[in-house]
Amino acid sequence: MAKEQHSQWADILKRRIANSKNDERSEEEKKSEETDLFTKYYTEWKGGLETDESYKTIPRFYYKLPAEDEVLLQKLREESRAVFLQRKSRELLDNEELQNLWFLLDKHQVPPVCGDEAMINYEAYLMVGGKAGPKCRKFFTARVYSKLLHNDPYGRISIMQFFNYVMRKVWLHQTRIGLSLYDVAGQGYLRESDLENYILELIPTLPQLDGLEKSFYSFYVCTAVRKFFFFLDPLRTGKIKIQDILACSFLDDLLELRDEELSKESQESNWFSAPSSLRVYGQYLNLDKDHNGMLSKEELSRYGTATLTSVFLDRVFQECLTYDGEMDYKTYLDFVLALENRKEPAALQYIFKLLDMENQGYLNVFSLNFFFRAIQEQMKLHGQEPVSFQDVKDEIFDMVKPKDPFKITLQDLVNSCQGDTVISILIDLNGFWTYENREVLVANDTDNSCGSTAELDDT
Repeated sequence: MAKEQHSQWADILKRRIANSKNDERSEEEKKSEETDLFTKYYTEWKGGLETDESYKTIPRFYYKLPAEDEVLLQKLREESRAVFLQRKSRELLDNEELQNLWFLLDKHQVPPVCGDEAMINYEAYLMVGGKAGPKCRKFFTARVYSKLLHNDPYGRISIMQFFNYVMRKVWLHQTRIGLSLYDVAGQGYLRESDLENYILELIPTLPQLDGLEKSFYSFYVCTAVRKFFFFLDPLRTGKIKIQDILACSFLDDLLELRDEELSKESQESNWFSAPSSLRVYGQYLNLDKDHNGMLSKEELSRYGTATLTSVFLDRVFQECLTYDGEMDYKTYLDFVLALENRKEPAALQYIFKLLDMENQGYLNVFSLNFFFRAIQEQMKLHGQEPVSFQDVKDEIFDMVKPKDPFKITLQDLVNSCQGDTVISILIDLNGFWTYENREVLVANDTDNSCGSTAELDDT
């Protein structure tokens, strides 16, 4: 029987080959027949599988946001989002469940102890995951374990590191849910007013702000919010992604104020602390000599060491938002954040825009000369011999090493890590003097440190 079938197939193949040799059709006709056959068989095969009628229609995946006048739809959207966020909140580990997790981890630690840290191996790790409950299941995966695996000779991970990882994840989700409650549009962004409401309601929960008077709350909120928007909204769209807020360190700095025993040094270096916000607002009031709540160019010229050039200040008032030629507190905050954080890309972008007078996207020799001339004039007023622009220009291009030897772009300044120095040379006499005398200052610091060491040795 098998031999008969074999001979039958052989005959069919022979006939097929013979027919193909005698086939006088063109290549196009053959290809057309092949395509028709493929379409026929493919359609039959697809039709045989497609039993569900829903496969014939594309499901709706875009829902238009309700308009402002559609009050009922707006309310429905708000309620559904609130219910969704509550459900997500219930999925998080509470304090009791976290304590139970720590107890289980401690109970299943695997010797020997590594230094002072208790360790756990993968088998015990999976065992704890099975006992900890469904909420913990997502933390007990091979991926998480491998992330925390370092150089332990027994292939174990630190219990404390794992627990801190879980705590951080829970905190991030809690904070995201908390911020999402203020996301009125429900699009994953916070507008300025949304973030203001969040921080205003957060103030009573921060012990380090207990001393603030309620009359100062609005100024504090404005001061805090400006830092978020200055650094996280460089295109000035008026909104920030919640993801970006969680990814940066600003929220950590703000919530650090929950610590009742925060050191004085930490408070002074924290933009969101009461001393820092009072310092910035106090400086603003001191500059405002006519007490109209706004700053003129003449008043702003006394900022810091009063050594910013008039040319640079002219550009500030040309580019920044002013009211009848005067600057309000919000615009002043952007100015302060840029000058106090000159190493940061957002600050460099702010100042670069002021230096790029013709909006060319780069600084050329003319731009550098225009701003440095004001430095030379200030040096003459102080009885100093002006430094040659050619020397300064060569030093600036040597520091930055731009891609184009005749143009310096913002990206060149950022990549060089010398952007803050270049900016200080061009806009601030004190900054230029510090750069020009850097070797003397370093030598003085060295002498002072050597003197202190000698005194300690004598003691």
